[in-house]
Amino acid sequence: MANDKIKSYNAADIQVLEGLEPVRLRPGMYIGGKDEKALHHLPTEILDNSIDEAIAGFATKIEFNLIDSKTIEIKDNGRGIPVDRHPKYPDQSALEIIFTTLHSGGKFDNSNYKTSGGLHGVGAAIVNALSSETVIQVARDGYFWKLKLSRGKVAAPLERGEATTAHGTSVRFTIDTQIFGDAAAFKPVWLYRRARAKAFLSKGVRLSWKCNPELITEDMGIPASEDFYFPNGISDFLEQTVKDKVKLTPKIFSGSVPFPDETGKVEFAITWLTDENGAASDDGFLNSYCNTIATTDGGTHESGFKSAITKGLKNYAERIGDKSAANITAEDVFDSACGIVSLFYKAPQFLGQTKERLSNPEIVKYIENAARDPFDLFLGSDPKTANALLEFAKTLAEARIKVKKAKDIARKTPSRKLRLPSKLADCSKHHIKGTELFIVEGESAGGTAKQARSRETQAILPLKGKILNVVAGSDEKFEGNKELNDLIETLGCGTRGNYDEEKLRYEKIIIMTDADVDGSHIASLLMTFFYQFMPQMIEGGHLYLSCPPLYKLSVGVDTIYVANDDELDELKNGKFKGKKIEISRFKGLGEMMAHQLKDTTMNPKTRRLIRVELPPKTEEGHEDAEKTKVLVANLMGKKPEFRFKFITENAKFVKDLFV
Repeated sequence: MANDKIKSYNAADIQVLEGLEPVRLRPGMYIGGKDEKALHHLPTEILDNSIDEAIAGFATKIEFNLIDSKTIEIKDNGRGIPVDRHPKYPDQSALEIIFTTLHSGGKFDNSNYKTSGGLHGVGAAIVNALSSETVIQVARDGYFWKLKLSRGKVAAPLERGEATTAHGTSVRFTIDTQIFGDAAAFKPVWLYRRARAKAFLSKGVRLSWKCNPELITEDMGIPASEDFYFPNGISDFLEQTVKDKVKLTPKIFSGSVPFPDETGKVEFAITWLTDENGAASDDGFLNSYCNTIATTDGGTHESGFKSAITKGLKNYAERIGDKSAANITAEDVFDSACGIVSLFYKAPQFLGQTKERLSNPEIVKYIENAARDPFDLFLGSDPKTANALLEFAKTLAEARIKVKKAKDIARKTPSRKLRLPSKLADCSKHHIKGTELFIVEGESAGGTAKQARSRETQAILPLKGKILNVVAGSDEKFEGNKELNDLIETLGCGTRGNYDEEKLRYEKIIIMTDADVDGSHIASLLMTFFYQFMPQMIEGGHLYLSCPPLYKLSVGVDTIYVANDDELDELKNGKFKGKKIEISRFKGLGEMMAHQLKDTTMNPKTRRLIRVELPPKTEEGHEDAEKTKVLVANLMGKKPEFRFKFITENAKFVKDLFV
């Protein structure tokens, strides 16, 4: 049998994909998949072409029109895509080649565009390949021209229309439901924000946003039409973003500096926010872009900018004789900064086709040199602002050092220095503020959580199996329990009468277990441990339960995560009634992909948490401690009859354990 299988594999089994067939067969290789994020990558490819034309100085106006939930039209008044015959392929126009052939375009040798977002020559062709219809209209060479395409192929040849003196390109495309599913739809909010971002990154370019009013609901908070125009680019946008917030630096530091070798330029804008009490604000951010493409994972341009600002502030301190600023780091300086870095570069190198991180090593020095002198001038010309920023950074540095010392002390006993558990994946941030410890069950879930976490603020401690029930177990068992002792050592704050809030190493302690009965049992055991040994931590609002999903629903292009059976039934009989639904049940956190765990359970922007609280205070003003103590003893103690009585009396009230 084995030999027959080997013999059946021959030349006839080798597939040769032609044209744009590879894109339709494996869209994930080109746009990352078939989900919402991948879908919204398509209009970005076309919009980037118009933006490149504007940045090169050939277009002054761009129109972005969301015609319906599946159709977008993007226009510009640039030069217009060439329509003449290509020298190497005389039977085809350049326009046809660009939209039907991978790795074709005018951005490879930098002669037409000094900088551009499109580098691989695949964007326009990908849009054609994944659209049921693409219509390109070009005005150039004295005429209108029109080309119709469908699913990667020419549907109607290039036609010459009426004479005109206009110039520019219009691309209208409708996404292919064969690829993305019948439920696939563009999200107006996503596209509105993306269009606005492209506008402020393209200083002086007018970008018109239009959307079919029927697609907009009141809760979206976006208009059906708006004209974007930022004459000063990112500094104008940053000014609008922080106009209603408390600013440490009244004036925004901004600039636009070309590189000496004419390979590109960098634009930047930054200010610092505080809360009403003058402390660091939680609203800080640093957004970076390269050739108007959002680099959501940062890269070397962010590193260079951080280095320039940090060194500039420390150099200012040296000039005024302040030696106490020596300990300032970039973490302190950028703690509540609101900044934007926009790089335009001839030969950017990205990690991945979707360009989420810039990797050019030479960019660090380029940007550090470009921003350093302007920042020195900014500080020197306004000593009041410079001194306020310096004192602010020094305060944050002192707090960071104090926390680090507290962490170091927490690792020691009078007789010996203890090491943190080897299985702990600690976070890198020294400030307690914003840090989180995820307690997960098992090495498998721990491994996935380590991949999904934010290394700066999130620590992972995997525990083996079900921990000791500290109510039913003896003191000797507790003292010999490695899992619980690892947990105590990790937290660093001590237990019971020796509990010290200032030594707690994380702001949030999050119990993250599977969304099943066993997971709930483990969570109950951990909550019991914290109640018995660290009730002060619960009172301080530090203990949380995560809410991981039990199911994943795929309905066309949409992916929805469901917490429990009741929510699943509600969706099946309501929103998705009569639709084809693919349902996957997660056996545990370790079975989830890292990006799924991140999006559903660990990302602060998208997750749900339940804070564990002690019973509310009575009218007399004291906690009903005795009642709680008895309840915990009955439910977690050695006598099962108490648990049985509680369950039989209260089961009728339970609707959903995770609300």
